[in-house]
Amino acid sequence: MDLRKLKTLIDLVSESGISELEVNEGEDRVRIVNAGSPAPAGQVVYANPAPVQAMQAAPAVAAPAAEEAPAETGFVARSPMVGTFYRAPNPESPDFVKVGDTVKVGQTLCIIEAMKLLNEIESEQAGVIKQILCENGQGVEFDQPLFIIA
Repeated sequence: MDLRKLKTLIDLVSESGISELEVNEGEDRVRIVNAGSPAPAGQVVYANPAPVQAMQAAPAVAAPAAEEAPAETGFVARSPMVGTFYRAPNPESPDFVKVGDTVKVGQTLCIIEAMKLLNEIESEQAGVIKQILCENGQGVEFDQPLFIIA
């Protein structure tokens, strides 16, 4: 069973409010259990005759704006890790960069918090910030586009 089918099943369980779903497809068996948390999420257990793998389902809250192809062209600065995106070092401080700012190689663009560690993400290319593709406090995935620099 491919990952798209798994994602669809997880979304169905999250949206419908059912507590459990089990699907058999040939030798593959999938059981999705809704944890019942305020933000619906499920637990997936994917069993094969081979070893059993368990995955925690991603929260149903996805940011469609971040998934869309960037409107601007230029160098795309991507997330090197999974975590939470922050535009400033703390809520009272100004953002590291804004649209229209000129950046140098090595200049801090943002912070990504991963496992309680704050990781400064630096620019890999000099240029002007054309677009910021994430919202402050938004969860980001590995290799997700963050900025467009031209």
